[in-house]
Amino acid sequence: MSCVAKKLILKCFCCVPREEEPKISREYPWEIYTLKQILNATNNFHSDNKIGEGGFGSVYRGRTSTGTEIAVKRLKAMSAKAEMEFAVEVEILGRVRHKNLLSLRGFYAGGDERLIVYDYMPNHSLIAHLHGQLADDCLLDWHRRMNIVIGSAEGLAYLHHEANPHIIHRDIKASNVLLDTEFQAKVADFGFAKLIPEGVTHLTTRVKGTLGYLAPEYAMWGKVSESCDVYSFGILLLEIIGAKKPLEKLPGGVRVDIVKWVNPFVEKGAFDHVADPRLKGRYDRAQLKTAIMVAMRCTDRNPENRPTMMKVVEWLNGGLGRTEEVEDEVEEDAEIDYNEMEYDDGTDYDGYDGKIQRERHHRK
Repeated sequence: MSCVAKKLILKCFCCVPREEEPKISREYPWEIYTLKQILNATNNFHSDNKIGEGGFGSVYRGRTSTGTEIAVKRLKAMSAKAEMEFAVEVEILGRVRHKNLLSLRGFYAGGDERLIVYDYMPNHSLIAHLHGQLADDCLLDWHRRMNIVIGSAEGLAYLHHEANPHIIHRDIKASNVLLDTEFQAKVADFGFAKLIPEGVTHLTTRVKGTLGYLAPEYAMWGKVSESCDVYSFGILLLEIIGAKKPLEKLPGGVRVDIVKWVNPFVEKGAFDHVADPRLKGRYDRAQLKTAIMVAMRCTDRNPENRPTMMKVVEWLNGGLGRTEEVEDEVEEDAEIDYNEMEYDDGTDYDGYDGKIQRERHHRK
């Protein structure tokens, strides 16, 4: 744990204010909430307010006394592992400010409670629209999907190239891309993130993340770098285009990854077969081809052949419809036996189907 993180947690224990309204910390640009405020906002963490759950804890929707809607990540029973996630996420979110990254509103740390407060995202997570209860509504047309892709890419490019020190997210996936009222992407959940000191190209670490999104060199050897996020983004891009899960379970329990599913269509030039059937052909075919080829470049088995996120943003912003540069040196995906791997998973902001159904019924 870094010195900043340690100092932050000590500060949390010693300096939690007693007043009703949250106070802005002078040292950090966020609010320090009282437990009473968060309990009132979430109705004592009532089950009806729960909108997500994962390996480290649960996420609850809340409303402050001033009417602001918030999301509260409540870590599970305290452990060294949970303490580390809390410190890492608060420290990293305090460093970053970008329109496509989920901003930290504040936190609470006291006793056995570790609570992180964010802005509430009314359009839930990307996974709810691709595979969850909102999938049937097909709210993501081609234009929205491409905006989400570009926004997510710009958020990652900021982490890799503009944040100081640079940051590797390590858990890019559909459930960690949240959508605001305008369906703009907000990359979330920095509990697994790593700070990369200047001059360091990669780190070797314990594998964390989600099956189907992990780069081969990271999944097999724990070698992590910015290019691991690039690989995960490539998987996410294919998922957004086709609404196929990164790993599809076949009869008998065998899992096949999305790159292997896409490869034959790319080889035949049959790009329309990759697109989500729910789009009913309503997409720009030149953009479709370019987006798929960008994804294939991102998921190259050799990390040295993958583009940077800055290059990806350039392709997506200015190069949609021009595929010559993108098509160079696309290789087949590495062989990974996903059926034998173990992994750690983070907190998902998937949204409970029942909760979403109630919200949809209420809006009607």
